[in-house]
Amino acid sequence: MEIRENALEIAQLLEDGKAENVTVIDVAELNSWTDYFVIATIHSSAHWQGLAKQVKDYVKAHDMQIHVTNRKSPDGDDWNLIDIGPVVVHLMSEDARNFYELEKLWHAGKVLR
Repeated sequence: MEIRENALEIAQLLEDGKAENVTVIDVAELNSWTDYFVIATIHSSAHWQGLAKQVKDYVKAHDMQIHVTNRKSPDGDDWNLIDIGPVVVHLMSEDARNFYELEKLWHAGKVLR
């Protein structure tokens, strides 16, 4: 399966899990360490934990590997990152998403959804 399809399927998985404003950005031409960002707004710690489990299950089912799971904020509720190598998933609270504005930071990337 093509990596682009994986990114889009992960985005759909997040949307099905009630994440909001799910966005996929092709950043392959802008850096050397990943091809796609999947960015989603979450509502609580329990919400991100459930979505993270779904992403991890998807990764395992598709013979992919998680390179790093990192909490960007000290309490872990604002921004959680799942690095799958060619796809990086950002699960962010609405406040963190508005503050960091990843879509504006990576505006040169192609928005796929």
